[in-house]
Amino acid sequence: MSFKAVILVGGPSRATRFRPLSLDVPKPLFPVAGAPIITHHLSALSKVDGLKEVLIIGFFEDNVFARFVDDAATEFPNLHIRYLREYQELGTAGGLYHFRDEILRGNPQQFFVIHVDIACLLPLNEMVEAHMKHRGLCTMLGTKVSREEATKYGCLVAKPGTNEVLHYVEKPDSFISDLISCGAFLFDTAVFGEMKKAIDRKKDATEENDYLWTPSDDRLRLEQDLLRPLSEQRKLYVYNTENFWRQIKTAGSSIPANAAYLDQLSQESPEKLAQNKPGGPEIIAPVYIHPSAHVDPTAKIGPNVSIGPRVTVGKGVRIKDSIILDNVQIGTASCVQHSVIGWSSKIGTWARVEGSPASDHNIDMMKNGVKSQSITILGKEVLVTDEIIVRNCIVLPHKELKSSHHSEILM
Repeated sequence: MSFKAVILVGGPSRATRFRPLSLDVPKPLFPVAGAPIITHHLSALSKVDGLKEVLIIGFFEDNVFARFVDDAATEFPNLHIRYLREYQELGTAGGLYHFRDEILRGNPQQFFVIHVDIACLLPLNEMVEAHMKHRGLCTMLGTKVSREEATKYGCLVAKPGTNEVLHYVEKPDSFISDLISCGAFLFDTAVFGEMKKAIDRKKDATEENDYLWTPSDDRLRLEQDLLRPLSEQRKLYVYNTENFWRQIKTAGSSIPANAAYLDQLSQESPEKLAQNKPGGPEIIAPVYIHPSAHVDPTAKIGPNVSIGPRVTVGKGVRIKDSIILDNVQIGTASCVQHSVIGWSSKIGTWARVEGSPASDHNIDMMKNGVKSQSITILGKEVLVTDEIIVRNCIVLPHKELKSSHHSEILM
């Protein structure tokens, strides 16, 4: 059995909710648990027998992914990884159909499709096993969420026993089911015939309603235009996972994703994480520290902390539930928690940078004109001077903070 995989990465206009972090690095390449978000997907795909090629499809400039693809080829020598650029936004299924010849080259029987903006322990081999047991065109990965959260995602109703999807609705207005789509799919290659039918349906609808025509009607959407008709034709099935799943939409959502991946690493590859050692800092696992970072032995780090390359952490510093990006300097006796500290930022001595541990990290920055309680984000090259408190704030790049701030967006 031979497979291919497609990772859908979108484009620069898509990551507006991930700002200010996406101002400097596109969301798919943002480091979580010591590796770019997309690398975690490649790691899962590399464990699928018979999968040799991964196509990254999006509408970023080619040079955005060039270096990453080269590095990934070294890290995953068993995978042939390529970036395919859409020259206009075609929609999540439109990009697949546009590059169908590339996907079908080599005659794979099935192909995976994964949205890049999820964090999940992807059970891909189990999805293959489940897919072989039915005659559907697609097996989607599903998970259960709370009733209150369900309507934010694609909801589905499945037949007990067979897991056949009877009904699928993308972000319904009212509660339908607590079973949602995780954004990972396994398709038979015959699905391109269904995509062609979906395109024809959209063309027919456009011709009948010429006066309603808009350019956005050309986009073919995976969830609305393909999965829903597949469910109506009884060709869609779900594989339920009880593993962790997080959606990475906002900058703040990178923190729970970081914690989930660190927990996974602690179980599968604990040697990649920081350990307590004589003469070293106090580590409350799980913690990732890049080998080039310098952490003072009197510091206390963790849990759920990732520290990037060339970071300097001073004496008596306390860090928990945070991501510290490249070249950051944190001064003596400062505290960082529930925060993302941007590239080359500097935090002075006796300073505090802290966010709020929110239950939903994909909430919007502002609600009713008030800054939402969520993670604190410092953009690139932010300077926080000595003895300053920054609490529940979003700080855009290149700012110097000489006074304390609470629940603000600092531009």
